Amino acid sequence: MLSDIQIANGCRMLPIEEIAEGAGIERSAIECYGKYKAKITWEYIHQSMSRPEGRLILVTAINPTPAGEGKTTVSIGLSDALSRLGEKTMIALREPSLGPVFGMKGGAAGGGYAQIVPMDDINLHFTGDFHAIAAANNLLCAMLDNHMHQGNSLRIDPRRLTLRRCVDMNDRQLRNIVTGLGKRANGVVREDGFDITVASEVMAVFCLSSSIEELKARLSAIIVGYNLDGDPVTCGDLKAQGAMAALLKDALKPNLVQTLERTPALIHGGPFANIAHGCNSLIATRFALRHADYVVTEAGFGADLGAEKFVDIKCRLGGLTPSACVIVATVRALKHHGGRSHKDPGEDLEALRRGLPNLIKHVKNVTEVYKIPAVVAINRFSADSDAELRCVSEACAGFGVNVCLTEVWEKGGVGGEDLAREVLRISREDRGFSYVYPLELGIKDKINAIVSRVYGGKRAVFIHDAQKEIETLERLGFGNLPVCMAKTQYSLSDDPKKTGCPEGFEIEIKNVRVSAGAGFIVAMTGEIMTMPGLPRVPSAEMIDVDNDGLISGLF
Repeated sequence: MLSDIQIANGCRMLPIEEIAEGAGIERSAIECYGKYKAKITWEYIHQSMSRPEGRLILVTAINPTPAGEGKTTVSIGLSDALSRLGEKTMIALREPSLGPVFGMKGGAAGGGYAQIVPMDDINLHFTGDFHAIAAANNLLCAMLDNHMHQGNSLRIDPRRLTLRRCVDMNDRQLRNIVTGLGKRANGVVREDGFDITVASEVMAVFCLSSSIEELKARLSAIIVGYNLDGDPVTCGDLKAQGAMAALLKDALKPNLVQTLERTPALIHGGPFANIAHGCNSLIATRFALRHADYVVTEAGFGADLGAEKFVDIKCRLGGLTPSACVIVATVRALKHHGGRSHKDPGEDLEALRRGLPNLIKHVKNVTEVYKIPAVVAINRFSADSDAELRCVSEACAGFGVNVCLTEVWEKGGVGGEDLAREVLRISREDRGFSYVYPLELGIKDKINAIVSRVYGGKRAVFIHDAQKEIETLERLGFGNLPVCMAKTQYSLSDDPKKTGCPEGFEIEIKNVRVSAGAGFIVAMTGEIMTMPGLPRVPSAEMIDVDNDGLISGLF
C-alpha cells in the first residue's frame, strides 16, 4: 500500500496557470510561487467581489478520536466528486500547522487518493504565511517590551500583560518562561510564554480580514495589556499595526493549489478549533464563492466546536450562509464513544449503539440549532461490517438525515459521488439558517446558550476570576461580541473522558478574555493548552529528505 506522500509524488500536477485558467481566474491575477503554487493579486480579488456567489458546503464531524476521522480527506474527495459530476467546484481549507505535522495527528492536505498537492510543500512552510504571522505577532511583543524598557509612557501594568509570543511548533518548554534576565539593558524582567502560532490573535485577525485596510484596523484593536488605571492598551497605542501589516501584506493573499484530480483549491489561514475559531480565511472563502458554483469548506473538529464557531463567528462576521452540511463519522469513532478502544477494529454492535447518540446530537445541532440541511458521511474503513453500517443508516433515518458511504481515501472522487449527489439535492433546501444566540445577550448568557443548546449541558459555572473578567469586559463595551469557546475536541463536555452524549454536566469557565482585534470573546474551559507538546514518538522522527530533495516519511 502506498503512503500519502508516495501517492502525492506519483501524480502529475498541472502548472498552476492552467488550474487558475480552469477556475476562470485570469493569468495576470496570480503570483506564482514555483510551478504549482500561486497567490491571488489584491486587484483581482477586489474586482471579483461583484460577481454572484455560489453555494457554500460546510464539512464538519462528530467528536473525533485522537487519530482523527478523515474530515479533510472527505472534504477533498467531495470536491473532486462534485467536479466529476460536472459542477464547477472549488475547495477552501486551512493551512497545516507544523505542530501537528511534526507531532502526532499529521498534516491537513488530505490522504490517500483525496489529497491537495504539492502536499509536502503545503505541510512544510508552504508560501510562508504562518512565519509571517508569527513575525508580526512577535514584532508586537518586542515593541511592547521595548516601550516598557524605554520609560513606559503609557503606564502599562507589567502584571496585566495579555500578549504572548508565538511559534508554529509544539514546544512545551516555552509555555512559561522568564524574560529580561541579566543587565538592565536586557529589558524588564517578567514572566512570559509562547503560544502556538495558530492560537494567536494575529492568526484570528488574519483569517477574518478582507483587505489590508481592515487588517490594519483589526491589528490596531488588539489589546496587549492594561494600564495602571485598568484601561486597555492596544496595538494602536504602540503604533505597531502598520509594520505588522507590512509583514502580512503578501501572506494575506489566498494561496491557489490543486487536488490530485485538479480541482482548484484555496489553502489559506489555519486557526485551531479547540483553541481558536477553526476556519480558513474569510477572504479565501469569499473569493472561492465568486469563482465556483459549489465551494466546499470545513470547520475544525466536531460540530460542537468548529461548526458552531463557523456559524456564530465566521458566518456572522462575513455574511455567509451555508447551503448544506456534511457530518463526517466513522464506525470506529462511534464505537469509541460507546466504550470500545478506537485501536480495536472488531465488530461490536452494542458499543456502536451506545456511541450513536454522539452522532445524533451533532445531527440535531446542525439541522435544528444551526438549521442547515445535512447528510452524514461515513468515512468507510475495511474493518467496518455491513451490519454496523446498516445500524448507523437506520439510526439517522429516524431523524430524516440520509447516510452516504464514502471511499474517497481509496478511490478518490469516484468514491464520493453518492455523497456529492446527496449534497446537490439538499443544498437546494432552505431551512432558515440560524445562529445559536443573538449578540444582544450578555457574555454569560451567550456562553450558557452554547453549553445548553450545542453541548447538551446543564449550565456553565464561572470559576476563579471569570465572573470578574466578564464584568470588566462588559463595562469596557465588549459585551456584544460573539463567543469563541476553548474546549476539548474529544467530548461534548469539557472532560475528554466523557465520551458519547453525556447529560446534566456543567462546563467550567476558568477565564475569559477579549480578542478585540478578531472581534470575539474567548472562554477557556477544561485543560486547554495554547502551546501543545510533542508526543513520546513524534512524527518528526520518521521524516527525511534525500540528495534530490525528495521528502519521505511525511504520512
